[in-house]
Formats: sequence, C-alpha cells, structure tokens
Amino acid sequence: METVNENKHAISKPSTNFGEMGNRRALRNIENFVGAPRSYACPVTKKQSTESFAASQAKKEQLSLAVYQVADHKSVSDSPIPMVKELEYMKSGESEIEMEDVSEDTTLVDIDSADAKNPLKVVDYVEDIYETYRNIEETSCVDSDYMATQPDINDRMRAILINWLIEVHCKFELMDETLYLTVNIIDRFLERQNVQRKKLQLVGVTALLLACKYEEVSVPIVEDLVQISDHAYRHQEILGMEWLMVKTLQFNMSVPTPYVFMKRFLQAAQSDKQMEFLSYFLMELCLVDYNMLRYRPSLLAAAAVYTAQCSLKGYKLWTKTSQFHSTYSQDQLIECSRLMVELHQKSGTGKLTGVHRKYSAYKYGCVAKSEPALFLLE
Repeated sequence: METVNENKHAISKPSTNFGEMGNRRALRNIENFVGAPRSYACPVTKKQSTESFAASQAKKEQLSLAVYQVADHKSVSDSPIPMVKELEYMKSGESEIEMEDVSEDTTLVDIDSADAKNPLKVVDYVEDIYETYRNIEETSCVDSDYMATQPDINDRMRAILINWLIEVHCKFELMDETLYLTVNIIDRFLERQNVQRKKLQLVGVTALLLACKYEEVSVPIVEDLVQISDHAYRHQEILGMEWLMVKTLQFNMSVPTPYVFMKRFLQAAQSDKQMEFLSYFLMELCLVDYNMLRYRPSLLAAAAVYTAQCSLKGYKLWTKTSQFHSTYSQDQLIECSRLMVELHQKSGTGKLTGVHRKYSAYKYGCVAKSEPALFLLE
C-alpha cells in the first residue's frame, strides 16, 4: 500500500473497502409546497331586468378593460406605442425619474425574497443568525502560529493529514459541513494539546468521527475508521482519543466554520453551479494550507467567492449586494484572494494534490482545470 512519508511519519491512503456503511442520505433541499389559491365565481343573487343587466355589464366591461390595460403588462406590450409618442414620452422628466428609481432599487438585491414562504429558510431572522456568527467566529479561530508549540509535528505533517482526510471524506460521501468541522476540531485540539507524530493520524480520524456525529444522519462505525487507517490504531484507541478531544474542547462543537458563511455569500453573489464548485475548490485548498489560518472564517469565505467570480468573469467583480452581506470590500479581500490564486495555480503540482484530483472530476464541473485569475496578482 502506498504511503506518504514526512520525517518517517506515514499516513496511509484510504482503503477503498469500507465494509457495509449503509445508505447515508441527508435531508436536503426540502421544498415548501403550497397549494395554489382557489378562485370561486360570485353567484348572482338578485334578479335584474334585461336592460339594467346589459347596462351594468357594459359598465363593468369598460371598467375591467381600463384596469386590465393599466395593470397587465402583456396588454401594453401587445399594443405598441407609436414612435412619435414614445419619443415625446422619453423627453419628459417623468421617464428619467422612473429610470433613476429603478437603478437605485436594483443596486442592493433582496436575496431572501424568493424564500419568504419557506419556513426552513427562516427569512425573518436569517440576518440575526449571521450577525451572531460574525460575533462569535473568533471562538472557532486558532493562533496562526500554534505549530511552534508542538515539539514533534509541523505544518507539513498537518497538510498531509488534511489532504488525506479530504480523500477519505470524498470516499465516504459525507456532507460538506463535516469536512470543515473536522479540520476545525483538529486545529483547535492541536492548539491546546501536544501530540506525537505517530498519533497525528489518530487525531484526524477521531475528529472525523466527532464531526460525523454532529453533522451526519448516518455515522460511520469505528471499524470503518480502523480499516481506512490500515489498522494502525485499535478500536479502543479511537474511543480513548475521542474522550480526550471532547474533554479538551469542552464539548464545544458548535462553531461557525467557513462553510456557513460560504452558503450565504454564494447566495448574495447569485451564483451558479460552476461558481459554487470553484468557490469550494478554493476553500478546500485553504484548508490544507496552514498559512491560511491567519484569516477569519468569514473573510476566507468571502475571498473564495470573490476569487471564483473573478476567475469565471475574467475581471474584478464584487457587487454592493455581496459587500453588504459579507461586510467586506474588495480592498479587504484582495490580499487573501491573491494567496488563493497562487494556491489554485500550483494545486496540480507536488504531492498534495487531493483537492485538485477531487475537483478535476466531472461531478464537480472539472473546475480545478479552470484558469486561475492571474490578473489579481498584478
């Protein structure tokens, strides 16, 4: 079996046989189905003479026609205005006022209006939720130089571990949230606890187990984790490390990771699938790179969306809607974004290419093969 070595420390590649893991499905994209409102005809309850009935119907038809022509845009478009009258209308000041109002209204897009009737989107207090995330995201951050306190491991070993876990996460077909929480648990634990290099992979698989228990509907069994680590650890060792990790972290698993911000910022950017895949690709490259720990989760997420937008569009693009919901301007993102471009540029080289291989697949739109936004480095 192939291994990756660093200072005689080996992390085995995940085995392709995980036993009977069952069908792991998460409840996603639950739509809110609301029946269409019914319309009922109003019965005539009073007899009318032929003349009065005809007269009243004529008046109703005239009134209905007037309302229809004003309210229904189809009737207006079906009967075009003569060019002379249209030019006279364009000369008036009213049209200029209307155009200015439209441009001002569309500057900041209401990204929650489409979800107003979906109770799962909690539109009424979604802004309060993200305000709380921004206030407490410091609790999920670690010292960007915490490896200096570790006597037996270094940032290169951490990168090997995260790269391996991304492959494991992909093979288990776990949810995206699980990966981000796994990496967060590893960093917070290593900041507080010294770990021998031979136990680093044990920390990784145990963090994955804890994240699965928190995020997944169906959790991998411990024997699966023993098998993917090539039986380097026994069942009881994983359970013992689990006890140590939750005690060290004081059972605090509910922290805002870059993933929760990414979902909101992609919505603000009105992204499509290609942009979504590219943003996650850049974000997972940051998970592997130890140097990216200097940035807050919300800034990492905003920079990933901004960099992906620039890569796909071919020019700098950061709308006022994105700036409003992320609270970051282009100037605040550019430093982090340039580092992401460099990571994108060299993602297919070297030994740690797990993220590049993952996002080179058709399932993820082959976004790893897209051109990086090199113009941001100028």
